[in-house]
Amino acid sequence: MKKANTGAGSTAQNFIPIIIISLLFFVFGFVTWINSILIPYLKIACQLNNLESYLVAFAFYIAYLVMAIPSAWLLKKTGFKNGMSAGLLIMAIGALIFIPAALTRAYPLFLSGLFVQGTGLAVLQSASNPYITILGPIESAAKRISMMGIFNKLAGAIAPIILGAVTLKDADLLIVRLAAMSDAEKQLELDQLAHRVLLPYIIIMIVLVVLAVFIRLSSLPEVEAPQSADENTAGTKPSLWQFPHLVVGIITLFVYVGAEVLAGDSIVNYGASLGISLATSKFFTACTMSGMVAGYIIGIICIPRYIKQEKALTVSAILGVIFSVAAVLTHGYASVFCIALLGLANSLVWPAIWPLAIKGLGSYTRTGSSLLIMGIAGGALIPLLYGRIADMFSLQHAYVILIPCYLMIFYFSVWGHKLVPQRVTRSN
Repeated sequence: MKKANTGAGSTAQNFIPIIIISLLFFVFGFVTWINSILIPYLKIACQLNNLESYLVAFAFYIAYLVMAIPSAWLLKKTGFKNGMSAGLLIMAIGALIFIPAALTRAYPLFLSGLFVQGTGLAVLQSASNPYITILGPIESAAKRISMMGIFNKLAGAIAPIILGAVTLKDADLLIVRLAAMSDAEKQLELDQLAHRVLLPYIIIMIVLVVLAVFIRLSSLPEVEAPQSADENTAGTKPSLWQFPHLVVGIITLFVYVGAEVLAGDSIVNYGASLGISLATSKFFTACTMSGMVAGYIIGIICIPRYIKQEKALTVSAILGVIFSVAAVLTHGYASVFCIALLGLANSLVWPAIWPLAIKGLGSYTRTGSSLLIMGIAGGALIPLLYGRIADMFSLQHAYVILIPCYLMIFYFSVWGHKLVPQRVTRSN
């Protein structure tokens, strides 16, 4: 199989692979961030409370925890390229499940489709993130991931607007009308509402299948993880778990993804809870994603020329704490604006965590990357906890759970990534 070179001298050779991976980041950004519309949409269509509605995020992101190790096994068997194609096909199956879910208005079926889509993304992320990290010098990995993030978050800005225009059309009027309907009339109206996702998900399914075939037939080269300097030294680093910076990186990624998902997926519901119409609040996720795109552009310009990726991570953590506190203490549009600004704070976290966490893993890179993918399960559990707290208190006060998340990111940026790998010395 054709291998791609890594390192600074291979920029021209890596151009086409970077374009193809950019396309993949756009695709899983689109599929991921339509959840911000599915949450309020299914809350109406399936008549859910806050906790139940955030099972959308739980079903989608818990797949990363369940399927991360199987994804590593699959990638060892198939390589990065075929793994990406397989991930896209699995995502297409998840989109297919939405058809019977919409026809029956069965919430468990919707959640099943989301879990299968999350499974496909676990495979896709396990392949694409280390791929783009390895495809060049490690010092500029955050810069390359930032480029991927622009495509991901542009899709994240577009997807809720497109799906929201279809699924949440006249939703504010519908909520008022439902309150005055008889049970039979309400069931008929809700069934018709559930059918609105049929066409969008049929289109999504077709696009995913086409992309899977395209990737399989493309000239995308395979890459191999570079060996660490002392990887083959007898008696050193016999276990992946003896890389403490990776372990702390997994925890950090867990809380970060939870914070990122919460900022993007909850903002529409949060705006509506403040009396802002769904016709307006459905655009709020695009604001959060725009903040992330702006941050990614800053990262591309500044990393590593003007600021190291670990310093950028520190700044991001501090901004996250500031915006989280402000969101809890302010009111109305100001509070919503602070949640949107978390997009800016979050933008450089993922690009910096990945290279810092997998640095020096050598042949453990694929497995280490899969363990990092397990950290994405934070997007399942933290929003669910947020929904529970919101039912007990309020959507605004529940945002307090973001503060310890950003403090953990701060710890990793300053101390956690510097933890020295443990070594096992051999007796003479």
